[in-house]
Amino acid sequence: MTAHTRWWPGRGALALLSRNFLVWRKLLIPSLLGNFGDPLLYLLALGYGLGHFVGKMENLPYMTFIASGITASSVMNTATFEGLYSAYTRLSIQQTYAAILATPMEIADILGGELLWCAVKGLISAMAIIIVSSGFGAISWRWLFLAIPVIFLVGLSFSAIALCFTAIARSYDFFMYYFTLGVTPMFLFCGVFYPIHTLPLPVREIALALPLTHAVLLLRPLLTGRLPQDAWIHLLVLGGFALAGYTLSLRLFRRRLLV
Repeated sequence: MTAHTRWWPGRGALALLSRNFLVWRKLLIPSLLGNFGDPLLYLLALGYGLGHFVGKMENLPYMTFIASGITASSVMNTATFEGLYSAYTRLSIQQTYAAILATPMEIADILGGELLWCAVKGLISAMAIIIVSSGFGAISWRWLFLAIPVIFLVGLSFSAIALCFTAIARSYDFFMYYFTLGVTPMFLFCGVFYPIHTLPLPVREIALALPLTHAVLLLRPLLTGRLPQDAWIHLLVLGGFALAGYTLSLRLFRRRLLV
């Protein structure tokens, strides 16, 4: 087998995951402070403030409704940020990937490690929100053991998409296209703050094609003590985004690094 032709990551992915964790550990306290502080502000401002006027939504207190939605969107934001800005820093600014390629590790190992790390960061962010929300009685832990692997899959999906943009970026400014045209519309229209069936039909159909919608439709029931309907469809969509994003990003990273 010639160099860098392997499609699937090996044990090197775990080495990169460990390396990223050791670097992140130095910033553990400020990172966790943001993970716990941001959801607290959202829940207070929207759950209590807006929830006072909304009352219930889909037979759930608005605090509960929005807590589960923010959990899903937080995984999206955290995994996306890590897959864009942090990965680009390692790719271009610090030249970390170039140094790694001087070892027996391959590009597939680098991408596999980055995907795992982004998903872990998304899971940490989600668990922080779940813990804070539980303090308000807004989250049920009944099906949490099922929600955790779903959260991890959501993180894989969004990090795979983000790494595609990282592979073609020439500066940090490029990421504003994805945030403005992708992340922000998903945050607003994919069911985080209200059910998507209230949207006009064309907008609803677009929303159903986006990964955050399926993340919300899986996590909201699981975090409110119910089992989701048509779970296999949502899992298939999220898995499809993860697989397609990984395949495309691998091609793009090979083109970027093997010059």
